[in-house]
Amino acid sequence: MTKEQQSAPTVFRLSGVNCAGCINKIETAVKAVAGVTDARVNLSDKILSVYGPAEAESCIEAVRGAGYGAELLRSSEREQRAEQREQTQRHYRQQLWRSAFALGVGVPMMAWGLITDKVSVNTPVEQLAWGVMGLITLAVLVFCGGNFFSGAWKALRHHNATMDTLVALGTGTAWLFSMIVVLVPHLLPEAARHVYFEASAMIIGLISLGQALEIRARGRTSAAVEKLLELQDTSARVLRDGREVDLPIEQVQQGDQLRVRPGEKIPVDGTVLEGRSLVDESMLTGEPVPVKKAEGDSLAAGTLNKNGSLLFRADKVGSDTRLAQIIEMVKNAQSSRVPIARLADKISGIFVPVVMIIALVAALVWFNLGPDPRVAHMLVVLTSVLIIACPCALGLATPMSVMVGVGKGAEYGVLVRNGKALQQSCTLDVLVVDKTGTLTEGSPRLTDIDSDGDSDELLRLVASLEQGSEHPLAEAIVTAAHEKNLELQSPANFEAITAHGVSGDIGGSRVLLGNTKLMQKEAISLDVWNERAATLAAAGRTVMYAAVDGKLRGIIAVADPIRADAQAAIERLSKLGLRIEMLTGDNHGSAEAVARQLGIDRVHAELLPEDKEGIVAELQKKASEWVWWVTGLTMPRPWRGPMWALR
Repeated sequence: MTKEQQSAPTVFRLSGVNCAGCINKIETAVKAVAGVTDARVNLSDKILSVYGPAEAESCIEAVRGAGYGAELLRSSEREQRAEQREQTQRHYRQQLWRSAFALGVGVPMMAWGLITDKVSVNTPVEQLAWGVMGLITLAVLVFCGGNFFSGAWKALRHHNATMDTLVALGTGTAWLFSMIVVLVPHLLPEAARHVYFEASAMIIGLISLGQALEIRARGRTSAAVEKLLELQDTSARVLRDGREVDLPIEQVQQGDQLRVRPGEKIPVDGTVLEGRSLVDESMLTGEPVPVKKAEGDSLAAGTLNKNGSLLFRADKVGSDTRLAQIIEMVKNAQSSRVPIARLADKISGIFVPVVMIIALVAALVWFNLGPDPRVAHMLVVLTSVLIIACPCALGLATPMSVMVGVGKGAEYGVLVRNGKALQQSCTLDVLVVDKTGTLTEGSPRLTDIDSDGDSDELLRLVASLEQGSEHPLAEAIVTAAHEKNLELQSPANFEAITAHGVSGDIGGSRVLLGNTKLMQKEAISLDVWNERAATLAAAGRTVMYAAVDGKLRGIIAVADPIRADAQAAIERLSKLGLRIEMLTGDNHGSAEAVARQLGIDRVHAELLPEDKEGIVAELQKKASEWVWWVTGLTMPRPWRGPMWALR
């Protein structure tokens, strides 16, 4: 991708775009505009993204010259998505209504023909009956298929032939021929007095239904972008002239100083100037434990500030933030097309004129060589060829299958970065798997509690001590106590000892909970529990010692449990011949413990997002095909290779 393409594109909303065949015409027309380095159409949202220093008006004129409409989008990304969602729902309901009406007319006529085999005009009664059905079918063509005829007319004016052309020709010719049969049946031989009203209605109904299903599939894919947009804040608290002012996120400028309070999302990428806090970066790293932030540390847009107030400088805003780049990556997944789809686009481009030529050749052959009445037989053959070719499975099935595949994946949290990866997924060599949230549940839970007495009483004491803490390990202990319906008390003289643990008074007893350093500081012997603690640590647990009134009472272990379906999934993937490697930001002990339990041989631990990209790049050089499967959105910038991402 060029530097120009990496910059923010100029975005247009398209109108009149109905199928994959339209995309190539629009992109070709816009790429011919001076200053355009690349142009991409997102069929899902009917959005055109133009890269390069081209004039917006020139791009709009190029789109109009191709027979479609375009308007420049000036609203915010969130407003665009809301408007697109409303338009998509309206279009979906409209297509469903069209399909229901058309099929409601076509199915009974087709059933009548199959049951009675009476679909010809031989008597005045049949002439009247089919005349009424012809008028009803005309209503179907006008109200349900009018968009096909208007699209065909636009294409004709611009000397193009599209899928709309074929649909309009097929259904229109079938209806017109059938009305000729109804009005002047005596001009045709008895064997040629067949009416095709049901074909016209069924074609309109089925294609409308296919488009409705395609719209719904696009909506599933768009839902992935919607979830990412929810991570973005709509406003930011900016320091202007010594005062804190709430401004729309679009008005934040690079270099601005911003304030973020506990429980608020970080609005833009930046660097901490003042304050200390814990920040939940799980949406980026997939790791559930919040990260300590102090002066000089970096912040990422979309992450959650947990418990402190931070003053920070905006370093990257708008489309330059890491979250914005990830959103752009997902949007590009919708506009990228697999190689087979590009082939289908090329074939679709020549399919319509080829079908028209075949229909004309067949008609001329019957007119010159066929039996009398030649005109009647010529019309029958012409109509038959157009009807048979009309629903062009190639033009519908290819984009439909891609959209359904991508959409179904998005429904389960799988984001496909590049369309080529979707087609080549059957030839993968290496599966790179993140740990947290993919192989594990993604949040710490109390897994073990060993005590020299009543385990529930020990849990009640330490949970009472931890209930005021926002640390995920503390939350896991408190949650376990609540699940057992234990009655907690408020601690007195609570103290959080940095890098050691916590202490406080519960019901007159002095309670300590922490690591080895805390116990050594308080001169509490660990000999009794050392072996058990080592066993739990080797299994990937985070071990904490609990002491009451100066005596060690037991140990508590917290871990991110392995998902119930992880073992079966890894076994199935291994049987497919995939080499599985784990990438995680977690420590070596936890990562290797999970890998041992699941049978994963290669582990890369304590990695930053940038480190993960480097490892994947190296794997890409060595392996013919690969896939990256992650839980968080851990990309430091949009990846340029094929990628799958599981959130």
